[in-house]
Amino acid sequence: MKRFNISIREFLKTTLNLADYVDIPAANDDIRSNIPFRGPNVYILFVAVIIASVGLNVNSIPVIIGAMLISPLMGPILGFGLGLGTNDRELVLFSVKNLLVMVGISLLASTLYFILTPLEIDNPTELLARTRPTIYDVLIALFGGLAGVLETARKEKGTVISGVAIATALMPPLCTVGYGIANLSWQYAIGALFLFTINCIFIAMAAYLMAKFLKFPVRVVETHKLRYHIISYTLVLLLIGTSIFTGYHVIRENNFTKSANRFVKKNHSIGKTYIYDSSVDVQHDPYQLDLRLAGEALSDETREMLLREAESFGIMRQQIVIHEDATVQFDQFNETEIVRDLISSNATNIQVRDDSIKALLTQLAYYKEQELPAAQLAAELQTQLPAITRVTLAKGTQLEDNVVTADKQVVVVVHCTKAPTNEEKRRVQEWLQVRLQTKNVEMIFM
Repeated sequence: MKRFNISIREFLKTTLNLADYVDIPAANDDIRSNIPFRGPNVYILFVAVIIASVGLNVNSIPVIIGAMLISPLMGPILGFGLGLGTNDRELVLFSVKNLLVMVGISLLASTLYFILTPLEIDNPTELLARTRPTIYDVLIALFGGLAGVLETARKEKGTVISGVAIATALMPPLCTVGYGIANLSWQYAIGALFLFTINCIFIAMAAYLMAKFLKFPVRVVETHKLRYHIISYTLVLLLIGTSIFTGYHVIRENNFTKSANRFVKKNHSIGKTYIYDSSVDVQHDPYQLDLRLAGEALSDETREMLLREAESFGIMRQQIVIHEDATVQFDQFNETEIVRDLISSNATNIQVRDDSIKALLTQLAYYKEQELPAAQLAAELQTQLPAITRVTLAKGTQLEDNVVTADKQVVVVVHCTKAPTNEEKRRVQEWLQVRLQTKNVEMIFM
């Protein structure tokens, strides 16, 4: 047994060993070198912001991912966490300055894009996803930051940094802030800025923890040492306190939303009533669940049962708002009244059907009356003018300057083997006017 325990310890020591696989001095230099924001980084960030804004504009996830891959935003955030972890005051200030410049340029680029773009956002799914932080955003930022520092410190570099850039999603929230500013939608702007701040805090916290864990070289400043340590530890405590506070509220919101969804799913149908829509308002204090009902109006007993069921899911009575605009109170009718209404409704439907049939028969008779005896007229016309081979007749409405001048106009197209004289045309037209009992006869000879 003792030998087995030794083997396990050796296995874990070998498997979890980091000392042989990391290069702390190189990682320290790498993080510091990615903090400055000047030269090509300015243009790369500007381009990345425009690409991300287009992706959000058209709801294209691949485009958003591409923008996150080329964005240089991670450098100052890791530098800030490293500065706190190594007691490097200058590094902290330098990182904060560069991060603020990056944020300013990102907001400028995204705001200009959303002001100038001709594209409308009909279904801003990806934008909405960047306005409310969830517990998953907190966890992704924290563990993404841990992975980012580990990858930077590793001797043999891999593709982790690219994955961290995608997972932590720093670029889309900034673009969403620009959208909110461009459209004066402060709900979008504040929510997205909050999400970006949360991501920055937890990535910086991860960098701080990894700097301590991997034992990055700590900078000891003899002058004003006590004052610096007070400032440094105050920042760390503020960072930790903000993380805990934010994490607590995000967890509360997620737990309430999860409980509300489970409650709605279980109670989707309540007798002859059903919940056709629901929404959670985490801006309200306390959180609020809106239920919209359809079907039969809730009785007092059913309402009480529904509220007790909500309490079993951890949702208080005062947190539920029930909307019954689409419900009907059926108990005001007795059976006789219902049968009477059905009979009356059927009688009305039968009368409407009979009236429709009568109108259709009248219309059919009218169209039959309008039919012209084309074949008979053709035979009679041939006795008047033997050169006629075929006759086509049509009845319509005569218009002059878009004004109806006659109800019935007959157009007669006459096909002849040879062109008739004007006298023959006149004689045939006069004969047709008498035969068809209308003066409105238009003759066309072909």
